[in-house]
Amino acid sequence: MPAQLTYPGVYIEEVPSGVRTISGVATSITAFVGRTARGPVNEPVMLTSFGDFERRFGGLTRLSALGFAVRDFFQNGGSQAIVVRLYRVSADPDTAHLDANGLQLNAANPGSWANALRARVETGADVVSPDLAAQWAAEFPGIATTDLFNLLVRDTKTGAQEEYRNVTAVDSPRRIDTLLENQSRLVVADGTPTFPTSSHAAPGPGEDIWDPALTLSSPVDQDGSDGQDLEEASFTGPGLESAKEGLFALENADIFNLLCIPPYDNGDVDDTLVGDAAAYCERRRAMLIVDPRSDWDAVEDAVASVPTVGTSSRNAALFFPHIRRPNALFPDQIENFAPSGAVAGIFARTDANRGVWKAPAGQDATIVGAPQLSVPLTDGEIGQLNPLGVNCLRALPAAGRVVWGSRTLQGNDRLASEWKYIPVRRTALFLEESLYRGTHWVVFEPNAEPLWAQIRLNIGAFMNNLFRQGAFAGTTPREAFFVKCDGETTTQDDVNLGIVNIHVGFAPLKPAEFVVIRIQQMAGETGGA
Repeated sequence: MPAQLTYPGVYIEEVPSGVRTISGVATSITAFVGRTARGPVNEPVMLTSFGDFERRFGGLTRLSALGFAVRDFFQNGGSQAIVVRLYRVSADPDTAHLDANGLQLNAANPGSWANALRARVETGADVVSPDLAAQWAAEFPGIATTDLFNLLVRDTKTGAQEEYRNVTAVDSPRRIDTLLENQSRLVVADGTPTFPTSSHAAPGPGEDIWDPALTLSSPVDQDGSDGQDLEEASFTGPGLESAKEGLFALENADIFNLLCIPPYDNGDVDDTLVGDAAAYCERRRAMLIVDPRSDWDAVEDAVASVPTVGTSSRNAALFFPHIRRPNALFPDQIENFAPSGAVAGIFARTDANRGVWKAPAGQDATIVGAPQLSVPLTDGEIGQLNPLGVNCLRALPAAGRVVWGSRTLQGNDRLASEWKYIPVRRTALFLEESLYRGTHWVVFEPNAEPLWAQIRLNIGAFMNNLFRQGAFAGTTPREAFFVKCDGETTTQDDVNLGIVNIHVGFAPLKPAEFVVIRIQQMAGETGGA
């Protein structure tokens, strides 16, 4: 009721309905962890295209297979990727350094990419805005026109250029080190900034200020290094989890659904790292896509080595064989490439077109950018691998190269696991994450029947919406799912302990893995009239 009724008349009050809509989370945000040519280190960066990857991380590089995996992901239908760059220091200086006429600068992140940087400073009343100088002098009496300068930085390799005009080394909103730290992707200040000792000369007619043959800008005076080859400790070494670095830099990402660790510099991902990554995916309600080893040159190699891939997790799936195609960096060179990026893209494409409950396999699961496979597979050979939980890539007439399997690494027939199939496991993960995020409002609510009724209403509406989209087996909602939250699931002792128990069940859709068609002849009619 209204707090106080004082006058005769009509009072209006809005009463909450108790409806709190639960939204389904994303299902195909893919995390890539490994080495890149440039970019922030141990920091998850969200990308929505391969162009974003080229701008932030330098694109394809001979240093790592990660760039190729990201490209395959977007080519095959992926829309959102999270990239974590790892860097292993070496004896050489990691970060390039520039001395721009007394203004000391470092590259924004380590790597040889920064060796092509050049910087130019401009001082004097002819390059500084008089109006802005007067404004700064009025607001900050300690700043004079002579304290302002311009800084221009250019990556001469990519053409990226940044300009910072009317900046200063004096404490103010235009202090150069603060601006660079917050805005620049090329350089940061090396220590406390100082005013440049001199200005670079003005260019003459037709002169380019970035021409290395001229002295109109300052080049790098200490080269950066690409570091050493990555190793297992670069991902899960001591102290990395507590520091949220390496693989655990993904702790700073709100959500990811798929994880790819492309082969790093020694050619394969260590078995123990595969196991650690699968365990981490179980904690984060994500799926790990495992690549085949580089020495699996025949079906026999895969059959013999499957038990040693590092995990049999229900949150991991293995795909075989490699994709074989020209290397974009060396077009005349045909190489094998890990399939994880392309497979993750097919997962994303299938989710968008059909839903997470549809197996990302079949004639529609064509692999873009895969003219060949490293090991052509026959039906009989696939019959050896499928019962072991190995998902095959194969060539089909007319369809091309497709994904032809949808089992987790618990899909071995001998395990008889309820999480045998990828779409069943991913549907469960989708429900878990969506309900986890969509029921936070329950915390600290009065734990009684009115709350339980609201929970049943909201979760039931969410599940019913999925049923109408075809996410569950069954012809009616009663056959497809149930939501139970009442005095049976939550006893008085639970209430006393502040616990509310919610039971949610669903009937999963399982893929039609084997299609059996029986054909017989019809006997002709015999007999007289």
